[in-house]
Amino acid sequence: MHADLVAAPADRTAPTGSTPLGAHPAPGLRPTRTQRGPWLQLLTQVLHLAGPRAEFLRHAERPWASATFSGTRHTIALAFTGAAAQDDGEQFVEALPEHDFTIPGHLVADAALRGLDQDNTGEPRMELEIEVLLLDDL
Repeated sequence: MHADLVAAPADRTAPTGSTPLGAHPAPGLRPTRTQRGPWLQLLTQVLHLAGPRAEFLRHAERPWASATFSGTRHTIALAFTGAAAQDDGEQFVEALPEHDFTIPGHLVADAALRGLDQDNTGEPRMELEIEVLLLDDL
């Protein structure tokens, strides 16, 4: 994870400390505590719903806004390998649209399957991609 960088006040020197992967902040910038958005809670709840045989592949987040609401759109990809895992994947797909997510300060407006690939040659594998619209709760 990376640290956000903000301009240091002109009358103070940037504090020393470690930065990720040996990177050094630019002169006049100091590391600050990284703020975690609701993505971590959302991802945790999605993985819990998907079950222990789900494999996390990736997550992407982008801002979203309409005339009356703002929030973020999250794309999450998961894989289910093996017959039992595929059953879990099918149950996950069925449960996702009606699942009640609990993320303080936010409301899940939509959670839907966006893509599904199945390969039943050899060990069965299902890869799926979901999209979740997370609104800021005013």
